[in-house]
Amino acid sequence: MNPTLAGFAYLIAAVLFILGLKRLSSPATALRGNRTAALGMLIAIVVTLLDRQVVGYLTIVAGIVVGGGVGAFLAQKVEMTSMPQLVAAFNGFGGGASAFVAVAELIRGGDVAATRTLVSIGLSVFIGAVTLSGSLVAFGKLQGIIGGKPFVLPFQKVLDGALVVAAAAALVSVAANGSTPGAWLLFALAIVLGVTRTMPIGGADMPVVISFLNSLSGVAASAAGFVIESNALIISGALVGASGLILTNIMVKAMNRTLGNVLFSAFGGETEGGELSGDRVARRASPDDVAVTLAYAQKVVVVPGYGLAVAQAQHTIRELADQLEAKGVDVRYAIHPVAGRMPGHMNVLLAEADISYDKLYDLDDINPEFAHTDVALVVGANDVVNPLAREPNNPITGMPILDVDRARSVVVVKRSLSPGFAGIDNPLFYLDNTLMLFADAKKGLADVVTAVKEL
Repeated sequence: MNPTLAGFAYLIAAVLFILGLKRLSSPATALRGNRTAALGMLIAIVVTLLDRQVVGYLTIVAGIVVGGGVGAFLAQKVEMTSMPQLVAAFNGFGGGASAFVAVAELIRGGDVAATRTLVSIGLSVFIGAVTLSGSLVAFGKLQGIIGGKPFVLPFQKVLDGALVVAAAAALVSVAANGSTPGAWLLFALAIVLGVTRTMPIGGADMPVVISFLNSLSGVAASAAGFVIESNALIISGALVGASGLILTNIMVKAMNRTLGNVLFSAFGGETEGGELSGDRVARRASPDDVAVTLAYAQKVVVVPGYGLAVAQAQHTIRELADQLEAKGVDVRYAIHPVAGRMPGHMNVLLAEADISYDKLYDLDDINPEFAHTDVALVVGANDVVNPLAREPNNPITGMPILDVDRARSVVVVKRSLSPGFAGIDNPLFYLDNTLMLFADAKKGLADVVTAVKEL
């Protein structure tokens, strides 16, 4: 293929990547952004195959058919509640692919004599392998295959330190003389390090971990791009790495944490609880009680959480909102940055139910409104509405929360009074103006819809 034409095509692909990423910043343009970026990747793949055919076209077509078929199947079958697991798996496969590309180039004996190329190979192998194993552990924690509680090994810090030193030595071996055994040793050490570093992180922090691993997968891809001299891979990897790191920073700030604290503090996990806490008693409500409270309000703010996602109740909450709006109630939705199990989880979930984007408000925009809100309807959320965040000396101190306790009335739809991922009780549940509807989110909301219709 003509080098000038190939370079021009890669430039177009890069522009489409940037435009697509820009459009992903808003729910209203996210779909178009995804398609724009996908078009850019298609152009980059086609040009690369035409410009550097290293295998037969039959193999290329077979790869496209198999990979595209798996992708189409997953896109249709994976439920929204399992999307974080799918993203974790994609991150892992991306990192693993970058690592294998770098090792393959070393084995192939291409133009890898330059020190900078060998360093790129080492970095791609190390970062890619850590991303692969770390993402698979994150997948296991989110899927319930691995427990969500932090799992800390004896002498954890010593083990991690030894792995890092050994990996650094293997990387130097690769960079100094292009050692293929050194590359495989580096790969193995990085795989183990990815496991030992992700296992001690609790389930509460998995959204941040997924975002961070997404960033690492981009860095690994960019390093692999330097290895095979692919501008498209360098640019796309850099964009993924930078955007993933920015998103990670936004999320840790939303939790009033630091990235180091998330990665090394063993915070959060699975918890259990009952319906009583000490001598405090929550006010139980029936669907009829909730229906009356909502139907005679003027302004209702819905706060969705992971419980809504698990119950697949997004269409039911939309039906309830339609019934309330028909009665003249102003219904809005408050979205916390870390609600759900991945960034944007709640936005996508509500969009699936055709809830208008202009009704979705982020934390900074909606918090001043709670003081003028008749009812805050909390569905399956916990830590992100816990007033203890305003008090000192607890795991969520300083974390920005949705100020639902400042509404005139609060209705919480939840299975029980069990703590959230932070493992602490929520005094919101025991306030005099809080009603607790103990039920599965979908079933409970459906009963409320029925009761509203009968008013």
